[in-house]
Amino acid sequence: MTDATGDQPGKSGPRGAKGPDELRRQIAETRRELGSTVEELAAKADVRGRARARAADLRDKAGALTVQLRSTAAQAGHTVQERAAKAGHTVQHRATRAGHELQDRASRTGHELQDRASRAGHELQDRASHVRHTTQDKVLEAGRTVEHQAPRPVRAAVRTSRRHPGLLLFCAAGVTAYAAWRILRYPK
Repeated sequence: MTDATGDQPGKSGPRGAKGPDELRRQIAETRRELGSTVEELAAKADVRGRARARAADLRDKAGALTVQLRSTAAQAGHTVQERAAKAGHTVQHRATRAGHELQDRASRTGHELQDRASRAGHELQDRASHVRHTTQDKVLEAGRTVEHQAPRPVRAAVRTSRRHPGLLLFCAAGVTAYAAWRILRYPK
């Protein structure tokens, strides 16, 4: 139940105006409250306005998210680019190091092969020289033997061959080649 002022029972509030000035003040306050209530109701009833406000709010949020996503994507792009550059440098460094290592190994192997070939060449040269000296010694010894046992005209030829053993070897090779040719050309 309400009293004459329109207040609800049990609520403490102004019970009545004590004069015309206070009544005017209460009326002005009630009008203000009713105006704000009407504005609130009008705002709730304005579906288009509320939809526009909501759309504008969503556009603002979408714009903020777009900016944030662009920033995140740019940052991720920079991160990927930095990692790719670092990986490229690492691969290039490893390839350069492997190239130098292979070049060093090839150089060492080349030097080893060159040393082996040089040693083998020297060894063959020493063997050939030894064979030449041994052969010359044998030829000279044979010449001395033949010289002492041979008749006088042959001794002169043997002395010449002792002084020039290369000439004797050359002549012997020629005689051997001629004999081989004769045997092969006219077989029996």
